[in-house]
Amino acid sequence: MRDDGTLDDPYAPSSPTADTEDGTSTERTSAASRLRAYARDLTGRRRAQLALATGVVCCLGLTTVVQVRNEDADAATRGAPPTSAELAQRAEQQRASRALDRTAAASGPAAVPSVAASPADPDTTAPARKVAPARPTDPAPVAGLDDDQMENAEAIVRTGRKMGVPRRGLVIAVATAMQESNLYNVASGVLPESQDYPHQGVGWDHDSVGLFQQRSSSGWGPVGRLMDPEFATRQFLSALEQVPGWERMRLTDAAQAVQVSAYPEHYQQHEWRATRVVDAILPAGR
Repeated sequence: MRDDGTLDDPYAPSSPTADTEDGTSTERTSAASRLRAYARDLTGRRRAQLALATGVVCCLGLTTVVQVRNEDADAATRGAPPTSAELAQRAEQQRASRALDRTAAASGPAAVPSVAASPADPDTTAPARKVAPARPTDPAPVAGLDDDQMENAEAIVRTGRKMGVPRRGLVIAVATAMQESNLYNVASGVLPESQDYPHQGVGWDHDSVGLFQQRSSSGWGPVGRLMDPEFATRQFLSALEQVPGWERMRLTDAAQAVQVSAYPEHYQQHEWRATRVVDAILPAGR
């Protein structure tokens, strides 16, 4: 209560107001209050932003520290020797890798065969090969002969062919050798020299040697030469060709004209076997 007896207004200003050009003093007080409140609000925002920025920087720093520590741990792990579990894991990976490589190689494209060269387009990448002529095979033994006898019969036929003797002369020569030596190259027990040469038996008919039992003392030739089947055959066939009309004679007569044996008829018994042997060595038409 003032002295003038009026009630005090609790919301009234403590000092009297006065009107001015800029407004009342109450309006100025309200504007100042708003400015202070805005300044406090702005200050609070800046502090919140600063705190947020500080938190972000701290998080980045922690992340960097963790990353550096992880790198240090990796480096330490790389420098340390591998454990048995790691070695087993690496071996398993290598086996799996090799298995994949083999599978890829097996499933790869097959090699394309080269096309054979035609006569118009010869293959010049490989040297030409000369085809060797087929070697004639020796005939199997026939007429009861063994391998040695058949081989000696072939030597007689081969020599006669070189000389141009007809087939009939070859049959006479083979039949004569069948009678004289049973188609074996025989040495003489009387001539020890004959045994120094390849032979298939020893006989005792004077100094007779070889397939045709020719005697060196009778002028048939040196002992060593007579032990050669080819030379002995030449000697016999050359003498046969000197016999007039030998082609038309009986086999035993033609043979006896050359051999002058004490048993002239014994040659005839071998004609059929000799013919079969010659036919086996020289097929028809040759």
